[in-house]
Amino acid sequence: MPEKKQIPLRLSEKLYNELAAWAEEDFRSVNGQIEYILTECVKQHKKSGKYVSDEIDKPPDFKL
Repeated sequence: MPEKKQIPLRLSEKLYNELAAWAEEDFRSVNGQIEYILTECVKQHKKSGKYVSDEIDKPPDFKL
């Protein structure tokens, strides 16, 4: 298996908590969840030339 690149990533606490909850639902680590989301976005972009959503640049509205 090819070696993976390590990159520093800073997330807001709210975003991290949302990702952690989602990762737990999917039985993944937070790192695994981020990698999954990015992989799906790249696949979608290669397939259609678009991102997963036309509203991807819209700021998230977390209601915690």
